[in-house]
Amino acid sequence: MEIATTDLDGVLLIKPGTFEDFRGEYVETYNEEEYFNNGIACKFIQDDISVSSRGVLRGIHGDGETWKLISCMYGKFYFVVVNCDTDSPNFGKWQSFTLSDKNRWQVLVPPKHGNGHFVMSETTIFHYKQTTYYNPKGQFTYVWNDPKLKIWWPTKNPIISRRDEEGRFV
Repeated sequence: MEIATTDLDGVLLIKPGTFEDFRGEYVETYNEEEYFNNGIACKFIQDDISVSSRGVLRGIHGDGETWKLISCMYGKFYFVVVNCDTDSPNFGKWQSFTLSDKNRWQVLVPPKHGNGHFVMSETTIFHYKQTTYYNPKGQFTYVWNDPKLKIWWPTKNPIISRRDEEGRFV
């Protein structure tokens, strides 16, 4: 496993080790002891997936207490993490990654950071582990093209939900 810091404080890029032979590929996607020994001491209590089609954009969602470990189980998506801590001097700073079933990268997203993704393949399975139980009423949502954030997306006309079109703050 290789772990790299990113331009955003607390956000880590994790590259799990893989084993390939004539039968296919083996990837260990999470090992609590190994992650802990590499400085990731989050206690994950819930796993979720979302399945989306090409052109769908989900997010920017987050809350003030949840750590998330994001990965792409199938397909490919453009992933954005944004510092949404209004008390931080880095509020609004963002970074993007391309996650896929080929590179097997993971991104650790800390509390007070939002994340969103745009589906670049026919179908994508987006997987995340989180340290709190899902509570949509406790989340904030920034619209994907919020002019204050100036996020670059590889699309001008995504397929989005009403929530992602309007935004919502708690």
